Amino acid sequence: MRVCDNLRMLNIQRLLNSTASFIIFYSLRLLLCYNYLNSKHRIITQCYKMAGGAKAILARIFLLLTFLGATRSQALSNPTYNPDEVSTNLGEVESRENGPDLEFRYHDHDQMTRYLRSVSAKYPALTALYSVGKSVQGRDLWVMVVSASPYEHMIGKPDVKYVGNIHGNEAVGRELLLHLIQHLVTSYDTDPYIKWLLDNTRIHLMPSMNPDGFAISKEGQCDNTYGRHNARRYDLNRNFPDFFKANTKQPQPETEAIKEWISKIQFVLSGSLHGGALVASYPFDNTPSAMFQSYAHSPSIAPDDDVFRHLSLVYSNNHAKMSRGVSCKSGSPRFEKGITNGAAWYPLTGGMQDYNYLWHGCMEITLEISCCKYPPAHELAKYWQDNKQSLIKYLAEAHRGAHGFVMDENGNPVERATVKVKGRDVTYHTTKYGEFWRILLPGTYRIDVSAEGYLPQEVEFIVIESHPTLLNVTLHSAKRIDGGPYYRPVALPPRAPHAPPPPPGIFASLTNSFNSIVSNIFG
Repeated sequence: MRVCDNLRMLNIQRLLNSTASFIIFYSLRLLLCYNYLNSKHRIITQCYKMAGGAKAILARIFLLLTFLGATRSQALSNPTYNPDEVSTNLGEVESRENGPDLEFRYHDHDQMTRYLRSVSAKYPALTALYSVGKSVQGRDLWVMVVSASPYEHMIGKPDVKYVGNIHGNEAVGRELLLHLIQHLVTSYDTDPYIKWLLDNTRIHLMPSMNPDGFAISKEGQCDNTYGRHNARRYDLNRNFPDFFKANTKQPQPETEAIKEWISKIQFVLSGSLHGGALVASYPFDNTPSAMFQSYAHSPSIAPDDDVFRHLSLVYSNNHAKMSRGVSCKSGSPRFEKGITNGAAWYPLTGGMQDYNYLWHGCMEITLEISCCKYPPAHELAKYWQDNKQSLIKYLAEAHRGAHGFVMDENGNPVERATVKVKGRDVTYHTTKYGEFWRILLPGTYRIDVSAEGYLPQEVEFIVIESHPTLLNVTLHSAKRIDGGPYYRPVALPPRAPHAPPPPPGIFASLTNSFNSIVSNIFG
C-alpha cells in the first residue's frame, strides 16, 4: 500500500538523519584526536594498532557519508514519499516521538489530531492514522487503525469499528475512543487478551464524526441540543439512506464520507457512541408504521434480532451500570437489562445503524453511554472505567459464528458472491479474497451461496459457543458445454435496501417532527 511505502521511507529518512549525525560527530572527534596524536608519535602508533589506522577509518567514513547522502537524496526525491500522506511530517515525528500522556480532559480538534499523530509515530507497528474525508468546515474525520497489521487487511480476519461524536454535543464517546487507543497500544505486550484481539482483528476507531458540532458545544451541558448538528444544521444520524421511508434530507459531507468508507472496507461489527441515556440500542431504528409506533413502543424486528440482542447484552453486562436498567432522570424510560430495540424506544429515519446493517451487512448497535451529554471533564475517568471492559469485549464478538471463503473449483476466490442464511432475509457479499463473516449464536444453520456463472450451493453447518465455525464453500462453473450462457441467480424479492422506498406522506412528516423532539431530548 502507498501509505505503508510512505511510512517505510519516513523511517529510512529518520534513520539516515540520525546515522549521519552520529558519524559526523564522531568523525570530528577522531580528526581532533588524530591532530593531537600526530605530535605524539608513541601514542599514535598504539592508536593505529588499535583502530587500524585513523586515516583508513576517515576514508571509510567519507565513503559511507557519500553513500548515505546519495541514499537520503533518493529517499527525499522518491515520488511516492509525501509527508502529508503519513500521519505527520518528519519534524513532528521526532518532536513527539514519545507521545504525550493522555489526560482525562476534553481535547479540541487540534489537540486530538496532535495526540493521534504522536501515537501513530510512537507505535508504527500497531497503528495507522488516516482520514476518510472532511467536515463542512474542513476538519479531518480521523480514523486510527489499531492492529498487528495496521496497514493491510489480514485475510480471514475481520475489520471492526467504533464511531464517536456523531452528535457534536455528545462528547464522552470521543474521549473514550482516545483512551481505548492508548489502552490497546500500551497493553499489547503485557495483556494476552489484548494481544490476541489485535493479532486477529483490525480495529478502526473514529473519535469524532462531527468535529464542527463539537467545536461549538459547551462542557457541562447535559440536555440542550446546541452543537448536536453539523455546521449546516443537519442531524447526521438522520442523514443516511433509509429502507423504510424515503430520506429527502440533503446528504452531508460527513455522511457521504462514512458511506464511502464502509463501502470500501467490509466491516463485520460496529458500535456508534452517543450520550443522553444509558442503554444499548439495536436495529431496527425505523418501521413502516412509525406514526403509531411512537405511541405503541413496539419493536421493529430485524432478521438477526437474536444476534443484536446478544451483542447489546454483551456491552450492557460488561458495563458497570448499564445492565441495571436505571433511569437517568425522572420521567426517562427504564430499559430492562440495559438494552432496547431502537424503534421501541422511538423510531427515526435515516439512522446510521440500520444503514450499516441493510446496505453493507455490518452489525452495528447504538451505545448510549452517559446520562449527561457533555459532562464535566473530571467525570471522564469514571466513564472510562465504566465502559472499558464493554468496549473491548464487544469487539471480540466479531469472532463469533461462522466465517470462511467462497472459492471456485480451481481454488480462486469468488468476489461478490451472495451469502444468505436461510430464514434471515439479509444478504451478505464476499470480499475480493472470497471472505465472508456471519455473526451467529450457537445452533444449526443452512446457508445459500450463489454467484453469476456458478451453480448455487446450499450448506448446512453448526455454530458452537467456544469458537467460530470455519466454513469454506466451493462453487462450480455453470457454463454449458455447448457454449450457452452462464447460470444467473434468480433475483431476490424486492426487499433489497437499495430499492427506493415510497415517498413520505403527511403522517410521516408529522411523525418525523415528533420523533425529532424526542431524539433531541434522549440522544
